[in-house]
Amino acid sequence: MLFKEIHLQGIKSGKINLAFRKWQKASVKIGSLLHTSVGLVEILNIEVVNEIDVTDNDASDAGFADKKQLLKSFTSSSTGKIFKISVSYHSADPRIKLRQQTELLEQQFENLRKKLERLDNYSKQGYWTGKILLTIKHNPNLHAVGIAKLTGFKKEWLKLNIRKLKNMGLTISHNIGYEISPLGEHFLSRSSKD
Repeated sequence: MLFKEIHLQGIKSGKINLAFRKWQKASVKIGSLLHTSVGLVEILNIEVVNEIDVTDNDASDAGFADKKQLLKSFTSSSTGKIFKISVSYHSADPRIKLRQQTELLEQQFENLRKKLERLDNYSKQGYWTGKILLTIKHNPNLHAVGIAKLTGFKKEWLKLNIRKLKNMGLTISHNIGYEISPLGEHFLSRSSKD
């Protein structure tokens, strides 16, 4: 579930507590925590509503001027039922603190190494984690298309899997491109010594 930046700022400030989506079926669950650019957003409630039941107040709580503007926000490809989703700012993104680490205890290092090993072992692409981390390290702020050209991996596969590395705190995503995090630097440096 994606949010526009203006709506994320509203959720963080507490001015926005609703979101509306048109889906065939709900793509989030109550209690889910969504990683966003402002931190974690929690899904508090989800209900299916009829268009006639959506009010101007609902639209305002979702960051729109009125019901008409809210309904216009659904894209022409949006089909299905209207979902009214209660949202709340939960906390800062824990990956930020994680990626700033520059020291790992032996057990933490081993756990991280084993997670990457599992990703490599269960991938049809073979051993990709080290190749991607090193490519990002040596080409900071390079976008997914560029990394795909350098590594031979498909762009969409690459974006999905770089997200896995980001979730471990090893990379940082920018509007354009990626960079290795301080934790990623530390991990690569320590791995090269082993």
